[in-house]
Order: sequence, then structure tokens, then C-alpha cells
Amino acid sequence: MTDEPQPQEEQQNTQPEPTKKIKPRKRTGIRLGIGSLVLLLFCSFILVISTFLQLDVTHLILPSKLFAGEATKISDYLFTYKYIPQIPAVLFVVGLLGRRLGIVSILFYILAGLFILPVFALGGGWRYIFEYGFGYILAYIPAAFFMGGILKKGYSYKNTAKAVFVGVLTIHILGIIYMMCLAAFRHAGWSFVGDWIVSQSGLKIIYDFVFSYIAVLVAKYTRIILWLYL
Repeated sequence: MTDEPQPQEEQQNTQPEPTKKIKPRKRTGIRLGIGSLVLLLFCSFILVISTFLQLDVTHLILPSKLFAGEATKISDYLFTYKYIPQIPAVLFVVGLLGRRLGIVSILFYILAGLFILPVFALGGGWRYIFEYGFGYILAYIPAAFFMGGILKKGYSYKNTAKAVFVGVLTIHILGIIYMMCLAAFRHAGWSFVGDWIVSQSGLKIIYDFVFSYIAVLVAKYTRIILWLYL
């Protein structure tokens, strides 16, 4: 008696089912260890220090007397600018911590200034939202978001320059828009608006680009060192 071949359907049913590969779930949210939390609070403290730090930046210039044909002195070729490095400090924090933790550190700084301590340049408290310069502070958050997204692709010199350009420009543009809206609400004159823009985003934006680029490069190597030891 010979065994009859089983139908093709029955043979297929007897084959073991392929095992399904379970993909690991991606972690969402922010997980803070003790080291990360200490570093995050330290970066918030850096933002506070940079608010009240003033640097005298001296460099060479071509004086107007030179073009007028007037006699010049050595001091005429030197220009000293009093610079507050808060924007480079913000970009340093984002370059060091990354987008998510960088935004958290900035939020700590803003909330502390609004509800806990007078850590802003002109004081603090919730009424500070009516100060003309508060728009620059609020702009730190979207600047950190855009800049952090660019730096995810790497810290090459070109990519760092792109991230710095986007970050600094975002802060100044949103800061000016906030100030103009507040000035329009208070019916301030255009001469006031123009003087404010020149003082806050005139020559200062050039220094912000230069020092922010240096700050992000420092953050790059600081990040490498800290991540080796944390």
C-alpha cells in the first residue's frame, strides 16, 4: 500500500509559520540622569551670567577723519564695543546639550526670570513680558529648535555656520517683530523704533554671528569631552 501524496494546501499548512521580528520601540520624551540634570542647570546658570557680563571688544577700523583728510591718531583706528554675549551663550547651550535639552535649559532660564528671580537684564517678574527686549528672549526657543535641527546633521564648519546664521537671524527677526508690535500698541514713534533696532540689532548682530560661531565650535569639543566622562 503506497502513501498518497498530500494535497498542496495541506503541505503548506504543515510548514511552520515565520517568526515575526519585533522592532524595538523608539524612546520618546526626555530622560534626565543626575549628570544630565546638573549639566542642564549649569547651562541655565551660564545664560544668567551672560546676561550681566559685558565684554569690551576692541578692533581696528578706518576712521572717518581719514576720508575727510584730517589728521589722525592711533586711537582713531581703534574701536571699542561693549558687547553682552548672551546670544552666543544661548547657541553654546544648544550646541552642547542638543535641541531638546537646550530648549529645556532655556525654558528654565525664562521661567526663573518671570516667576522666581530677576535674572533678566532689566529685572524680572511676569510684567517683564511688556519690556521691549523680551521678544529677543522668547526667540531663544525657536532659534534653539531650528539650530538644533541643523546641528543634528553634524558639526562640520559649514553646517555650524549654517546653524549659527539661522539661530542668530531668528532671534533678531523675532525680537524686532515683538518690539514693533509692542511699540505699535503703545503708539511709540517711528524714531524710537528705529533707534531701538539700531541699538539692539545694528552692529550687534555682526558680533553675534562671529562670537556665536566660536561658541558653537567650543560647544562641539566640550560635548565630546563631557560625553566621554559622563
